Amino acid sequence: MKLQLWRNATLLLNIDGTSILVDPMLGEKESLGKFPMTDNELLNPLVDLPFSREELIEKLDKIDAVAITHLHPDHWDAQAVQLIDKATPILCPESISDQIIQQGFKNVISIKDQILWKDIDISITKGQHGTGEIGEKMGAVNGFVFKKDNQSVYIVGDSIWYNDIAEEIDKHEPQHIIVAGGAATFSIGDPIIMTSEDILKVCKHAPKAMIWVTHLEAVSHCKENRAFIETKIKEKGYESQCFILKDGEETELPSH
Repeated sequence: MKLQLWRNATLLLNIDGTSILVDPMLGEKESLGKFPMTDNELLNPLVDLPFSREELIEKLDKIDAVAITHLHPDHWDAQAVQLIDKATPILCPESISDQIIQQGFKNVISIKDQILWKDIDISITKGQHGTGEIGEKMGAVNGFVFKKDNQSVYIVGDSIWYNDIAEEIDKHEPQHIIVAGGAATFSIGDPIIMTSEDILKVCKHAPKAMIWVTHLEAVSHCKENRAFIETKIKEKGYESQCFILKDGEETELPSH
């Protein structure tokens, strides 16, 4: 397995030669504008993709499928809808499949619990996008577990740490866990994705897994940057287990 972080939650996952683009936000810097209920005037996304428009088009031509955890614009934006070929297989939770079909996609693979696709075992996982009233407003979110042969990766998606994440880890026993860090928080309420403390809880709960942190320094409501999270990881001695990806960085996900 290979993994490349493009930006924010947008990942390119290569499983034994099959390329799956996850949660594509493909618009240019500032194309989404200001997010509601933020305590700043910053325009999103905060950074461009780490390659040119021409390179993006080339990369999109080579993907075999797109996987979407939920429909918030920093995971599925207007540029993704426009640029991705409408015949591309779209892997998604059952709850959002109709909306994607309405956007003109012809090959939407709706997953209720688990499917086998191109010899890859794909499971939908639970998530909680915040707490209380804010968590309710953020709506349902999901993640994915991809397994093939002796390889497995769990993409948690936009979720805080809570009991169901621990249960998903126990159930699937993934070798690799990709979390959304950054402690994104609106002007009211608690964080809606993982804080550094949450990430450390993942490390502790899954000592045999490698943890990969994404969703950093790209959207305006994130409160923790790469340097802050890296410091926390080192303080607790998890630097050989937990890794923070840079935009554009590609890494091999070793089988272990």
